[in-house]
Amino acid sequence: MVVTGIGVVSALGPDRESFWSALAAGRPGLEPITGLDTSRLSFNRGGEAREFRPQDHLDDALTHLADRFAQFTIVAAREAVADAGLEPGELGGARCGVMTGSCVGGQTSEDEAFVRLYRQDRPRVHPLSVPRIMANAGASLVSMDLGIQGPGFTVSTACSSANHALGQALWMIRGGAIDRAVAGGGEAPFSFGNLMAWNAMRVVSRDTCRPFSADRSGMILGEGAAMLVLEEAAAARARGARIYAELAGCGMSSDAHHITQPSEQGPGRAMAAALADAGLAPEQVGYVNAHGTGTRANDATETAAIRGVFGAHADRLAVSSTKSMHGHALGAAGALEAAATVLAMSTGLLPPTANFTAADPECDLDVVPNEARAASVEAALSNSFAFGGLNAVLAFRT
Repeated sequence: MVVTGIGVVSALGPDRESFWSALAAGRPGLEPITGLDTSRLSFNRGGEAREFRPQDHLDDALTHLADRFAQFTIVAAREAVADAGLEPGELGGARCGVMTGSCVGGQTSEDEAFVRLYRQDRPRVHPLSVPRIMANAGASLVSMDLGIQGPGFTVSTACSSANHALGQALWMIRGGAIDRAVAGGGEAPFSFGNLMAWNAMRVVSRDTCRPFSADRSGMILGEGAAMLVLEEAAAARARGARIYAELAGCGMSSDAHHITQPSEQGPGRAMAAALADAGLAPEQVGYVNAHGTGTRANDATETAAIRGVFGAHADRLAVSSTKSMHGHALGAAGALEAAATVLAMSTGLLPPTANFTAADPECDLDVVPNEARAASVEAALSNSFAFGGLNAVLAFRT
């Protein structure tokens, strides 16, 4: 299956072009949080989509109906479809599917409802609270907005959600259930209650995200959405579509280990499964977009997993974490990183791991520190590993 369209909303800008421009320049979008009061938190930085204005894209009715995460998803889907050179009526109706990933759904709307009930002691919440909060709102509103009548669903597997959604889209097209999919994920985690929950976990950095660096101090949350148009290669070529890359395989696994602590074996199984599903040898892979959260445990564990799968070839791999620039967008992270991986392959420029300061012996990989690198790669992996030990890895090929 090939990628013919990409749409992005992120902390790096409100569209695909601004997203890629910042990644290519190694320019992070992790700034002080402005959307709410952070005085009771131990951190105050995040990857907010500051340049996104819903009124620039959506009418008043849709803006009112959709929570921020769903607004991101709709706008990214529209951009992806336009980028693919398609009109909504050309998507295929019942032969097209929409698959999204979201970890927390409408957190902003949920927080607003709780404030009304428990702080302001009001007897009623907003009548649209349920359709705003539900995690499938992104998929549902995209299907309505674009006239997609085929299978539609949302996957919620924490930080692997979007990769699971993209993998399911790949397999559904490959299996003949649909001909085309608009797939990815959206997330808007910047609500006070959600940030307080992350604050309690003590995994968020107080300054910035420095994946694989010896002085890394945690993750930085991000928001946004990315959606990809996937279709059969023959059909894409027949209509003269530009092809970014092939989504060649997906691998999934469960750690069966711990609810929050990472495991080397589970991610390793997912990477190996992605290679097998794509029919790729490890030596064909030139780049890995790492899960790379910037926490002490994740980065060392992911390094060990990569070395376990690739062996001596790991020394020849370029491995970078774009979370260092757009933040950890939870259920949307895999979609943002899939977009970054595909754009890297199509442009021949690998995005860096930004904010890198010092090498860590436990993360002894080529992490493309601080500056993008020109490179032509035949194949790449994009890793997503989630709390709960649920892993999904995508394999791309030029």
